[in-house]
Parts: sequence; structure tokens; C-alpha cells
Amino acid sequence: MSNQATMITEGRIGFLGAGSIVEAMLSGIVKKGLLPSERITVSNRNNMERLEQLANDYGVTATQDKFEVVRSSDILILAIKPKDAAEALQDLRGVVRSDQLIISVVAGVSTSLIGEWLGAECPIIRTMPNTSSAVGLSATGLCANPFVQEEHRELATKLFEAIGTVYEVAEEELDIITGLSGSGPAYIYYLVEAMMGAGATAGLDREMARQLTLQTVIGAAHMLLDTREEPSTLRQKVTSPGGTTQAGLEVLEAYQFQEAVTAAILRAAERSREMGAHYQ
Repeated sequence: MSNQATMITEGRIGFLGAGSIVEAMLSGIVKKGLLPSERITVSNRNNMERLEQLANDYGVTATQDKFEVVRSSDILILAIKPKDAAEALQDLRGVVRSDQLIISVVAGVSTSLIGEWLGAECPIIRTMPNTSSAVGLSATGLCANPFVQEEHRELATKLFEAIGTVYEVAEEELDIITGLSGSGPAYIYYLVEAMMGAGATAGLDREMARQLTLQTVIGAAHMLLDTREEPSTLRQKVTSPGGTTQAGLEVLEAYQFQEAVTAAILRAAERSREMGAHYQ
């Protein structure tokens, strides 16, 4: 594994799991040309229809034989449901090789527990991407166990940089990253739903309300990125005393909007910790 570029272009990646995050990653990897689709294998336990859909859409190999996936993969990506992780990984004892790189996107499950279940001293990288992987705009947190070498870090970073930005963090920080950016797209979609609904309720054509809302969100994000100003500063700049924006913000404050968002993120992070503790 000394040549990262060769490993990505000539090696094989296997996915255990075929949910939405796997499809998002597949879309990003295939669109970026990071790895030929014929060198990617996807597996799940009991939904062959889903596997056939992924095979048709992305040209990957699909199988319900997880042992085949493990044996044929240089990089094994764990994307199974947390509740199924213990049983699924304990089944792989004696199959996983010490030279395989294990990358987990299983929420709440630590690298040490994954290693314990696999019964192998192998490099394990735990990550938390989000579904914006599908359009190459994921924000991914990443941490490593003691068996991970620099070349593994570079390989995982390159893999996830193909679908967005990557931040290496301490493992204990992954729970809050899960709440903030892992679950974060859902909060934005929820906001967009509300804004679109308000426009439609007030009489706008629904498609127009959608386009106005999306452009507003995109524009605000670019303002934050391009100006590098604090969000509070930009908010104040568009809030004239006694104006329409102030009137709207006063309603959000009355509903404790910021407190609700903070509570949602912290609760998601807490849930990630709960999920991990359940399996200790």
C-alpha cells in the first residue's frame, strides 16, 4: 500500500451495505473517476432488488455474499446499520486480513469496537460523511486507530476528498460531527421545506417558491464562503431597524429558533454516543 494513487486506481473497494450513504459515495466516486466501477463491489444482506439498481445505475458488481466482498477488496467500507454491526462483523472473524484498510461509516461505533468484533489488528478509519457526497460536496470527519499508517490516512483522505472536504479529528469529536454535518443536510432540507411552504401558502407558484428558496440558500452560503464574514455580521447587514427582515427575525426569536437548532444538533450527537455505548 505504498503507492496511494496505484491503490485507488488498481485496487478494489468493497461496500458492506447498500443504503443512501453508499449510493451517495458511489455517485461521487464514479463521477470523479476515482476508481473504475468494475473494481467496486456492493453487498447487502437481503435486498437483491436494491443491489441490482445500484449495479445498473453505477456499473458496480453486486452480490449478497459478504465474504466474497471481503476477500476481493483492498479497501473495505462498512456501511451497515449500527444495530446489525456486531453480528455482521463478528461473522467476518478470520476473513478480514491485516493488510486490508477498513473504513467505517457506521454511526456511533468506535474503531476499537470494530477491531474487537473483527478480531483483527488491522488499520481502521472511522468517518462521518453526509449525503452531499452524491454531488461532491460532503463534509467528512475522519479519525484513525493506532494501526493506521500515514499512507492509509492519505488514501482515505483522497477517497473522501473526491466527494467533498475532509477534516481529521480526534475520535471523541466524531459524535458532534455526526450531529452537525452528518445529520446537518436534513436540517437544511427541513428549513427549505418550510420556506417553500410559506411561499406557496402566500400564493406563489410552488415551483417559483422552490427556485427562489434554493437560490436564496445558495446565495447565502456563497456569501459566507466568499466574504468569510461571521454569519451574525452578515445577518446584521441585511437587518434594517423596523424593516421586514427584523420583523421576520423577531418571530424566529419568539420561537427560539437558534435554541431549537442547537438542541437538535446536540441531541443528534448524544444519540450517536448512545448508539456506541449500547454496543460496549
